[in-house]
Amino acid sequence: GEPLDDDQVRWFIAEFTAHEVPDHQAAELLMAIVFRGLDDRELATWTSAMVESGARIDLGGVSRPTVDKHSTGGVGDKVSLILCPLVAACGAAAPQVSGRGLGHTGGTLDKLESIPGWSSSLDLAAAHRQLNEIGCFIIAASADLAPADRRMYALRDVTGTVASIPLIASSIMSKKIASGTDALVLDVKVGRAAFLRDPDDCELLARTMVNLGEANGVRTRALLTAMDAPLGLTVGNALEVAEAVECLAGGGPPDVREVTLALAREMLDLVGIDTDPVTALDGGAAMDHWRAMVTAQGGNPDASLPQARYTETLSASSVGVVQDVDALAIGRAAWVLGAGRAVQTDPVSATAGVRLHAQTGDRVKAGQPLMTLHTDDEGMLSRARPLVETAIVIGDDPPPDRPLIQGLIDRSA
Repeated sequence: GEPLDDDQVRWFIAEFTAHEVPDHQAAELLMAIVFRGLDDRELATWTSAMVESGARIDLGGVSRPTVDKHSTGGVGDKVSLILCPLVAACGAAAPQVSGRGLGHTGGTLDKLESIPGWSSSLDLAAAHRQLNEIGCFIIAASADLAPADRRMYALRDVTGTVASIPLIASSIMSKKIASGTDALVLDVKVGRAAFLRDPDDCELLARTMVNLGEANGVRTRALLTAMDAPLGLTVGNALEVAEAVECLAGGGPPDVREVTLALAREMLDLVGIDTDPVTALDGGAAMDHWRAMVTAQGGNPDASLPQARYTETLSASSVGVVQDVDALAIGRAAWVLGAGRAVQTDPVSATAGVRLHAQTGDRVKAGQPLMTLHTDDEGMLSRARPLVETAIVIGDDPPPDRPLIQGLIDRSA
């Protein structure tokens, strides 16, 4: 139960990364952290040691202020696809190092890889050039970016030590700090399909990450956003890209637009840019930056997105108002249909997923379509169907208002 001193923390991270500490001993320490936690000093040293375990991305030659965004993961969360070109269109640079989906949550890279030709790899010179010329990129983390976290997460995943706020916070923030950005906005999901279910835990995670960012010289702020219902009307890789393009064209579902604009305003405010992102979104500038970003990374923004071979539509059995849409059930169904993976090495389908035809608060008639399942494996339809047959609840009265933006956390809060 005694605290680790700074030298002990740095020794452990360095030796673990170098494979000098065996997994079974490292797992014992991680389990002790799950039960005992880390105090503020231990966690700050732990996180900086993870950053120092590898290389940092040097963004010193970028002519614009840099600001990144990270989401703790949700269902239908295609916000990064819209947000990066939108922020770039407003004059900032948005260098986003993204990940892949796991379980019921989608991954930004998986979505973008449904665009023919698009690549998540950029060398440093190309990344600098793209930020200066276009203002944004979305890439995969290189193997030398916080390698301690890469090895540690794999061990946590198989030893039941994932659910620890200090370990979660250091995992996320070590990669973001190493990514070299000036500022960072965190989108911490709250609700039944969030990574952490308890609202108090979500707030604590957000505060912990904000403090870690600030302690490492990265201006950091967090929004708490709702993740009880899916964000938007699509869940799945190519389906979400198509919806993101609709939003970039000034349309799309109102909830996706609201969360995107809220995050954009915080990102721009952190780097001192006084611009209303609505103008760039509705005026076409964000779309221009999207097309330029996709093209620069080898993709064809005009190419047709892949379509599923098999679909099945579920309809309403009664008339009424949609009371609830269960994001966790929808996310699990999309996973079963092929849109997600159980482990990081699993392949994913570009076409699989769920398209909703109604959201919370919509009035529906008996027989009206509620959702369509998409897959390339016909046998998966019968497996996914039971997961979503009760995911949409229809009643007589309008549901209570559920705000999408549930809180803001910064260093002064």
